[in-house]
Amino acid sequence: MSVFMDLNLSYTNDKSRMQSLIETAAHLGYSTVAINYTYELTIKKSKVPVPTPIKDLMEKLPIVQGRCRPIRVLNRLTVVMSEQCHFKKTGREFSAYDLLAVQPATEKLFHVACFTLDVDIICISVTEKRPFIIKRSPVNGAVERGIMFEVSYSAAIRDSTMRRYTIANAVSLVETCKGKNLILSSAAEKPLELRGPYDISNLGLLFGLSDGDAKEAVSSACRSVVLHGETRKTAGGIVHTMKCCSETPDQQEAPPADCEAPAAKRAKQLTE
Repeated sequence: MSVFMDLNLSYTNDKSRMQSLIETAAHLGYSTVAINYTYELTIKKSKVPVPTPIKDLMEKLPIVQGRCRPIRVLNRLTVVMSEQCHFKKTGREFSAYDLLAVQPATEKLFHVACFTLDVDIICISVTEKRPFIIKRSPVNGAVERGIMFEVSYSAAIRDSTMRRYTIANAVSLVETCKGKNLILSSAAEKPLELRGPYDISNLGLLFGLSDGDAKEAVSSACRSVVLHGETRKTAGGIVHTMKCCSETPDQQEAPPADCEAPAAKRAKQLTE
């Protein structure tokens, strides 16, 4: 487990705070982070936020602790859905983001997200009591499509009530998905809310994950999300092949007489 990722650092207009978040993540050993922009869809027309270029946030990315490479910074958009008709944005509006996540507010929207929406992550809200029970059927549908579920832990640091909700919602999800296709992220707004990857693995044990699944939730499962996002952005067509020649074997022309194989021609000369 040499590559750790935190795919949810909350975006803020405070440039110095964003720099501090990225530097702290690199110091803790994360090789990849994603800056998360939250977009709540409403009936009123509103524009999808445009991500800030990384070069405008930092002139030089910090080196990851224990590695000789600079940290990799991705852009992520989380769409908060309260109605199914709200998610009508085209892929062009989301193309500026490396990762696309959705946070459904109802059980119906949760089913829609698991079976139909072209997203990389489905967020599970941990700041309140779940309004519906997470069932195995939609979860299995999302797993088959390669979509990951996300649980964030920073809310548990801010408030004791949110801590109870975080543990209860995470345990419920782990029981349903059996510890598979789950990532753990911070959703940190301040550097003090970030924790190291090994601390997060231990937190996964509290959520009911096995030791192996807890480690995957901050490493290989996150890598699968990044690869899924790259595939979603590049796979835009299909390839179809067909045989151009429609002649039957009887209609095909016989090869010229002088096109005999060299070995056959040599044998013919010897017999003559």
